[in-house]
Amino acid sequence: MNKKRGQQSMVFAFPPVITSTANIVGPMEGEGILTEFYDQIMEDNLNNKNSWELCESYMMEWAIRTAVAKDNCVMEDVDYVLAGDLLNQLMSTHFAIRNLDRPFLGLYGACSTMVESMLIGSTLIDGGYANKIVAAVSSHHDTAERQYRFPTEQGVQRPMISQWTVTGASAAVLSVIGTGPRITAATVGKIVDMGIKDPNAMGPAMAPAAADTIWRHFSDTGRQPGYYDMIYTGDLGNVGKSLVIELFKERGVDLSANYEDCGCMIYKKNQDAHSGASGCASSGIVFTGYIYKMLLGKKMRKILLVGTGSLHSPTSYQQKESIPCIAHAIAVEI
Repeated sequence: MNKKRGQQSMVFAFPPVITSTANIVGPMEGEGILTEFYDQIMEDNLNNKNSWELCESYMMEWAIRTAVAKDNCVMEDVDYVLAGDLLNQLMSTHFAIRNLDRPFLGLYGACSTMVESMLIGSTLIDGGYANKIVAAVSSHHDTAERQYRFPTEQGVQRPMISQWTVTGASAAVLSVIGTGPRITAATVGKIVDMGIKDPNAMGPAMAPAAADTIWRHFSDTGRQPGYYDMIYTGDLGNVGKSLVIELFKERGVDLSANYEDCGCMIYKKNQDAHSGASGCASSGIVFTGYIYKMLLGKKMRKILLVGTGSLHSPTSYQQKESIPCIAHAIAVEI
């Protein structure tokens, strides 16, 4: 069976089952819109650790171990862990995974990493190379600010177009058998760079990549937007979400009826997140919490999750480079 569809997509012959998920968030996320869908809410952004980076590692390890425990298995049953974060050399991920003693693939797709890890995990299971995989991500507002922008102690004023990096971690267990929603198809994105250089404008930078991948998914699979109950992008925020809708209008397609961005679903308006949420954990905590439970309860049966990533670095910004962006998509159905 030819599993390739069109230029960038694939349909799985043996769709992996998402048999369990887990997530953990910081206090700001816990006070937001989706409070009831989080497994643990920390009291502060350090959680009794000596640094924000150690706290982020703790969150990822906790999410992985909790997802595995929910799956009624042990770490030794996991064939591979696929995970990543936002920091240089996947710092938080490597310190988290060293305690798990499992085969590991570190992934960097910026904020698209949750979908990227589930996409790659699905191909491994569909190809018969694994029976059980854990896909995981983490991000932390204070570690990201320290690396990409300014120390939080400086209290630098943020422009209104900027987004708030989510403090949290999420994990999903993908299995060859079991009950739960299945990952039925996937689309691998291309790098799209529209020349934007402002690292605060990540939503506008990533929106064209998101629109390109969604459009390619429809073209490759022959599906229309109405095939899905909902289409979710990762962390475009209010500005980026509006741009995706406009880009589809230019193609004669109304995406507004069943489209939402995870970055618009986490914080309340009075929390001063400006344009919304960002970070690896933005789509991660929304998917492993709210979306997963909606699928399990059959309140939604088919969704398209599009992870979006801004692939700049402190070095590329200092060298005045523009921001290359990426988006990957998975179709999840029950």
